[in-house]
Amino acid sequence: MDNGMEKKGKQIILNCEKLERRFALLNNGRLEEYQIERDDHEPKVGDIYLGRIINLEPSLQAAFVDIGAEKNAFLHYHEMLPGCGEMLERRGEQDSDSDEEEPGEESIQARRRKRQEARPGSKVGAEAQRRKKKLTVADIPAIFRPGMEILVQVVKSPISTKGARVTTDISIPGRYLVLMPYSEHIGLSTRIEGAQERDRLRKILAALELPEGMGLICRTVGEGRRSTFFKRDLELLLDYWRKVEKEMDSRNAPALLFTEPNLVERTIRDFMTEEIEGIVVDDPAAGRQIIDTLKRFGGRKMAEKVICYNGAKPIFDQYRINDQLREVFQREVRLPGGGGICIDETEALIAIDVNSGRGRKGADQPEFILKTNLEAAEEIARQLRLRNIGGLVVLDFIDMRSVRDREELFRYMKKLVKDDRAKTKVLPLSKLGLMEMTRQREHESIQDQVFNPCPYCSGTGLVKSAVTMSVEIQRRLNTILRDRRYRDLPVRVIMHPDILARLRNEDAQLLRDIEEKYKHDLSFRADPMLHYEEFRIVDPVTGAELK
Repeated sequence: MDNGMEKKGKQIILNCEKLERRFALLNNGRLEEYQIERDDHEPKVGDIYLGRIINLEPSLQAAFVDIGAEKNAFLHYHEMLPGCGEMLERRGEQDSDSDEEEPGEESIQARRRKRQEARPGSKVGAEAQRRKKKLTVADIPAIFRPGMEILVQVVKSPISTKGARVTTDISIPGRYLVLMPYSEHIGLSTRIEGAQERDRLRKILAALELPEGMGLICRTVGEGRRSTFFKRDLELLLDYWRKVEKEMDSRNAPALLFTEPNLVERTIRDFMTEEIEGIVVDDPAAGRQIIDTLKRFGGRKMAEKVICYNGAKPIFDQYRINDQLREVFQREVRLPGGGGICIDETEALIAIDVNSGRGRKGADQPEFILKTNLEAAEEIARQLRLRNIGGLVVLDFIDMRSVRDREELFRYMKKLVKDDRAKTKVLPLSKLGLMEMTRQREHESIQDQVFNPCPYCSGTGLVKSAVTMSVEIQRRLNTILRDRRYRDLPVRVIMHPDILARLRNEDAQLLRDIEEKYKHDLSFRADPMLHYEEFRIVDPVTGAELK
């Protein structure tokens, strides 16, 4: 392993520190993916818990489950039904089949119709028996009761004031396979193309020694791999599951039974494909771990791509990642053609506005507008990934009159988000020129991970102006000085120094008018410890506040 230099193509850069680990995916030096991991002990997507039902909320069609976290987890009724299948779309980097069976897969699944006989009297056995039952949403209140233990998996991490979202549809992703212990579904990633290759992989899956009642999905990275790769991966996944069952029988709820691998291991599992030209890591122990893991999975050629960085510069400076990260947290991002996009995160949605750049020659021409909108679409897709923005996103593109141009923009945006690891849906431009899209949200955004709301402005990004504060002080003085109780008392106003500067300069005459009107002497003091929007009107002798 050596330092290596920046290469063309795709590179993975890993920065491993005691408090934080960072992942960056570069494409020809340009930042395309970014992740942060910290030891915060919060439930992570993929973690499996033995939980305890606290209560059922029929109005929400959901149960709240104690998994040992600060906030109870949210479990929708539909996620409590056996074989709900929603995990097929969530796990494995969106690297799974749809819920529909592929032609030719029925013969595979027919061999696995009988469920494995579980040990009578055990928690594992009770869980397996319960999942055999054909349930509907109407049956849930009768089957699931407060105090009952239930096996769940996190599908969405805690965000803001909300607890984790969980499901009973358990799945464990490996390098090449996704194991589903309670599902009989056998499928292939929809990203694997070619009928011949799909047939070959189906035969490999059919030949695997999989316990009855379990299912598998072949991930995209399994394309072109020999059967030995899948056998080794399945053995590892089954070992994971046996440990989960052992823990489940020996522990009481709430208890963590299985945790997702750390960032280094997930990088190998989810990102290390043939198109990666190199992986650079600044921690020798992590480098050795990556090499050993790749060799174990049969990736000796990939192991040769691992580089241990020990240069004088921090690794993210060496690869100019920090420079690119600075724009991630900026409200406005410039486009190559001179335009820009403005990104505003709100509680309900993410609003993104596209600007052409004022005063630019030809800015009103249809060709220029289309070019700017296409540039904006490309940058928006990138920023959504980098910032890990999820939920409802509303895009305000520059108005286009041409129906053909509007359709071209829509097709291009769909193409850009097609390979996004988060499930994304895009709608055509509305009559108002707005494009709506939803992006799956499993974790907090990078902004929420890195920043806390400003204690000064409470996260609004705004404070009242000096003139506004001057008006409020004058109004308050007029109210107090009208009160007969304070007619003969001295009055002092204490405020932030910047506000006092405004009163003594621009508004000095207005204050003299107030003194003359009420025949009252006023005094003013600055206190730099006061908030910009805070002021006090007091008796200077006693210090008592006048209200």
